[in-house]
Amino acid sequence: MESTHNIYIRDSRDLSVIEDRSIDLIVTSPPYPMIQMWDQLFSDMSQGIEDRLLNEDGDKAFELMHKELDKVWKELYRVTKEGSFVCINIGDATRTIGNRFQLYSNHSRIIHAMKQTGFDTLPVILWRKQTNAPNKFMGSGMLPAGAYVTLEHEYILIFRKGNKRIFSNESAKRKRMESSFFWEERNQWFSDTWDFKGISQTLNHKELRNRSAAYPFELAYRLINMYSLQGDTVLDPFSGTGTTAYACIASGRNSTGMEIDNNLAKIIFEDLDKIKYQANQRIVKRIQDHKDFIAEYKNRKGAAKYINSSHNFPVVTRQETRLVINEITDIVKLNELSARAIYRHSG
Repeated sequence: MESTHNIYIRDSRDLSVIEDRSIDLIVTSPPYPMIQMWDQLFSDMSQGIEDRLLNEDGDKAFELMHKELDKVWKELYRVTKEGSFVCINIGDATRTIGNRFQLYSNHSRIIHAMKQTGFDTLPVILWRKQTNAPNKFMGSGMLPAGAYVTLEHEYILIFRKGNKRIFSNESAKRKRMESSFFWEERNQWFSDTWDFKGISQTLNHKELRNRSAAYPFELAYRLINMYSLQGDTVLDPFSGTGTTAYACIASGRNSTGMEIDNNLAKIIFEDLDKIKYQANQRIVKRIQDHKDFIAEYKNRKGAAKYINSSHNFPVVTRQETRLVINEITDIVKLNELSARAIYRHSG
């Protein structure tokens, strides 16, 4: 088994290199409107954005930023297959413009745009980003009435294009069974609240670190396993540091990414040994977590009823019996912006 991974250096608003109805899943996180680190990027897209910020018109700047993102959402509708999912990680913004502090609700604006584009909106996931900061409140401290609630979560917005995906032949049905997840993973992953830490940037290039806002590997890994099959193609129109591509490698999916920053794009496949090691570590953890769960399940409820035919370990449901988890044996760099992962069955 092999998977291929390609990064294109281009503006996410133009996905013309992607064929119509060729993508099985989108997992992405765009630049966040009204977060100051992204002001210049949005201003480069539209002169009006910079003008509105300079004139302290936050509401208009917010809307103009989202109009640029709307162009990406329309392209996503074109390139996705019927029944495919789009997962967008986004945080709301709080900001003082002039002397007025307010919330800029990025998540609700994107939901509105995606609905207008033609996608169906599904229940969202709240990603709670743990923090130990003792001074995480905002405003006037212990004195009423000027303090503000601190934003400690982001949204994972989930959309689907059209009706449910159809698995009409035996090959598709087999691939679906092989791509199943564990019963205990289902119970955790399909909760509407995820609670794990964000990540710190490990880029060596300061100027790139300032323009990157990667989400955790775990976030992408879960979504890819939840909403696609092994061998599917996953698109990230805002590749950044390549987290979606790495999670695809660990999951046996193909990936395509867009990144407008030439320097950022070229570091994604720099250290293939590290990518291989980290991907395989997650695979090993996935299997060990399941074995630990089965041992605990046996103590509480007795032996699980079924055996997975590929790995010969107990599973709770019949749907898990044909699940196949493959480890990465090699990742071959095809060029600066492309790589191929090679797999073997993981025992």
